Amino acid sequence: MTGAPDEVAVRSLMKRYFDGLYHSDSTVLRSVFHDDLTYVNGTIGTYEHMGLEAYMTRIDARTPPATRGDPREEVIERVVFKGDQIGLVEARMTMMGRNYQDLLTLINTEDGWRVLTKVFSIVERKE
Repeated sequence: MTGAPDEVAVRSLMKRYFDGLYHSDSTVLRSVFHDDLTYVNGTIGTYEHMGLEAYMTRIDARTPPATRGDPREEVIERVVFKGDQIGLVEARMTMMGRNYQDLLTLINTEDGWRVLTKVFSIVERKE
């Protein structure tokens, strides 16, 4: 069963995930995502599905929230491992004026833990 080293590795992965999104850095994000990534926006009325290359194209076209000085907040709510090869992260992030709720499935590869699926929804902020 997985233990502390895997937890440390996944938390490091999540730091790169949050940083890559905030800085719109596809190079960093490619170190987080599996080549077979499935990206799903499950927000009501905005369903989208794409693979890694389409998502990285979107990231590269985005104005990085960091350059605008957007406030940022991230929370890892839960990390769960099912054996040595798969896991799940429940997280949330606030950036670009929105609250994102993520469910990320993980797979342990020869290159370490990677996000295989990113399913998320956007909850508009209430100021």
